[in-house]
Amino acid sequence: MGKLVNLNHARKAAAKREAAAQAAANRVKHGRTGAQKQADRQAEARRQAVLDGAKRDES
Repeated sequence: MGKLVNLNHARKAAAKREAAAQAAANRVKHGRTGAQKQADRQAEARRQAVLDGAKRDES
């Protein structure tokens, strides 16, 4: 005779595997590395510095 399987456990385990696969796909699709985030921060800081240097005095 075969092994008894609780169908609720099997269904939940399958859903958990599917969710984990979806999460991995989303991390690849939307994730950014620390180096990319740092480069974006530096670019934004340079952009702000250029804008601040071009401000006119309100006298």
